[in-house]
Amino acid sequence: MTAITDFHVRAADGKDADLGTYAGKVLLVVNVASKCGFTPQYEGLEELHRAYAARGFEVLGFPCNQFGAQEPGNAEEIASFCSLTYDVTFPVFAKIEVNGSGADPLYNELKKQAPGFLGTEGIKWNFTKFLVGRDGNVVERYAPTTKPEDIAADIEKLL
Repeated sequence: MTAITDFHVRAADGKDADLGTYAGKVLLVVNVASKCGFTPQYEGLEELHRAYAARGFEVLGFPCNQFGAQEPGNAEEIASFCSLTYDVTFPVFAKIEVNGSGADPLYNELKKQAPGFLGTEGIKWNFTKFLVGRDGNVVERYAPTTKPEDIAADIEKLL
């Protein structure tokens, strides 16, 4: 099992981002989209981020356009939307794929560590959430319908 914090991804500006900078923190990794029925979850994700950041918690957002083409914007448009609409302060990385042959290696590991319902690995929709412990391994996977505030107790246990 590879720790999530061993991966490198692309930052929104296209530069390399080492997830090792989050080593020792509790993370909530989420594939996000700006034009989805679940998009208002950005507000709850930001509330979690602000409530627990001082205790070693981070939300990491990964825009994805694989579900109903609900994240059509470029990095600048996505960043502007997140900032202006939901006052997002947690990191939102470059757009990625989470399923298929082009899936980012980070998401391949997340899915391997925490398969979905009935053991399927594929991400079903936007706003699938992975809670990662301080050791860099996935503790729990949550469906898109799981509201961020419903994860707070699980985050508390890990902090």
